[in-house]
Amino acid sequence: MNFSEKLLTLRKAKNLTQEQLAEKLDVSRQSISKWESGQATPELEKITALSVIFNVTTDYLLKSSEIDDLSVKTEILEKQQQIMLIREQKQQQILGCILYSIAIYLVFFALYFIGHFHFWEWVSNPSVFFAGFLIATAVVIFVCVKKLSKK
Repeated sequence: MNFSEKLLTLRKAKNLTQEQLAEKLDVSRQSISKWESGQATPELEKITALSVIFNVTTDYLLKSSEIDDLSVKTEILEKQQQIMLIREQKQQQILGCILYSIAIYLVFFALYFIGHFHFWEWVSNPSVFFAGFLIATAVVIFVCVKKLSKK
C-alpha cells in the first residue's frame, strides 16, 4: 500500500471528508485530492501533522510494509466493530424502554377501566384519571432512566 492509498484509508476510517481533513491541515481540498490520487505528495510538516491526526507513525505513512498495513486495518476494523456493538446495545436499551413503557401504560389503562366500570364511581373523575396518568408517566420515566443508564 502506497502513501496515497494509506491516506485515503485512514481518512475514511476516521469518517473525515477531504474538506474536513484539509481544514485540519490548513490546505485546500484539492491538495488532499491530489495526495490521495497520487498526483502529489505533501510537504514534510504536513506528513508529520497527518501522523498526529491519524495516530500513526511517519514511517507507516511513507514506507510500504505489509505488517503495518494489516495492523492498521485490524485496528480500524476493531474500532468499527466496537462502535457497532455500542450502537446495538443502545438500540436494545431503547427497545426495552419502549416495551416497558407500553406495558406500564397498558396496566394503567386496564386498572382505570376496571375501576371505572366495576368498582369505584370516583375513578370517573377526570382529575383522578389525569393523576393516574401522571403517576404512570413518572414510572415510565424512572424505568427508562434506569434502563438507559445501564452499560
